Amino acid sequence: MKKILLTLSLAILGCTFPVQLIQGTPTPTPTPTQPPAPTQTPLATPEPGTEKNPLILALGVSPRPSDEMIAAGDVIAAFIELRTGYRLVTVAPASETALVDALNRGNAHIVSLSPFAYLLARENDSVTPIMARLRDGQAFYGAQFIANRESGFVSYYDAARDENTADAAEALKQLQDKKPCWSDNTSPSAYVLPLGLLNQAQVQTRSGAFLEGQPNVVRAVYAADICDFGATFIDARLSPILEADYADVAERVVVLWRTPNIIPYENISLANSLPVEMRRVIQRAFIDLMLTPEGKAAVQTVYGIDQLQIAEDAMYDDFALYVKASGLNLSDLIK
Repeated sequence: MKKILLTLSLAILGCTFPVQLIQGTPTPTPTPTQPPAPTQTPLATPEPGTEKNPLILALGVSPRPSDEMIAAGDVIAAFIELRTGYRLVTVAPASETALVDALNRGNAHIVSLSPFAYLLARENDSVTPIMARLRDGQAFYGAQFIANRESGFVSYYDAARDENTADAAEALKQLQDKKPCWSDNTSPSAYVLPLGLLNQAQVQTRSGAFLEGQPNVVRAVYAADICDFGATFIDARLSPILEADYADVAERVVVLWRTPNIIPYENISLANSLPVEMRRVIQRAFIDLMLTPEGKAAVQTVYGIDQLQIAEDAMYDDFALYVKASGLNLSDLIK
């Protein structure tokens, strides 16, 4: 080995001194010695979910998980072990970026993902959703474009019938060259989805103002001194935070147009490296887990989720189209 390394070093560094080739009697080429046949078959990777290869349950994203979260994670892991017979260990990812990377590397198997993190992991075909979060019994929510009543914009939303009166292209073209107010640069409802709709409608706006909070977007539109229009979830105007100071907010701030309810909440996903039947068994375990008070409390502590329903990948298709139309990088939308 030393001789080979020395030869490589000389070849890399180069030689500036003259080299003399010495002629001599050729050395006979030795006959290669055949290596002995292997006496043992290499050990196969243990089956997933066994003591030697446990499934990895990722807790909620947190640089410093609390003792309560760790204890609740143990409750979830113990329940799944009891119901499935699979061996689990828990880990605490410091960020969603690290979590998605762990999925891609096979270092996480059971995870909770935000919609953007799920779409990013889906690009590598590394996950399958098994359970979707519900809020107030709903699996999706929508976004709305809002403006001050005195702004001169036309509202294409009929509040009495709760429906739009024109398509997005017709309703949003009036926003050309206007200035938007956004919540923050990772908000699905108050930036990403509305931006995707504007791009699809080929409406170019001025640079927007990011106000760090959807109530702040409503306040800015109410005052009409920062931007021409805003975008929020449905219906941020009715937030209790605004009620005391803006009693007439629903009258003064009007809805120009609303999106369908296509924005999903967080989900529980499984790594595609797991066999299909194993994924089905774990999905059943999560359904049963949410039927117990202890399990439901543990899921709330670990993931902040109170309700779950069975999920399918198709639930994310419409949302994914608008995220793509936004032109934003998925890796920039997670932390």
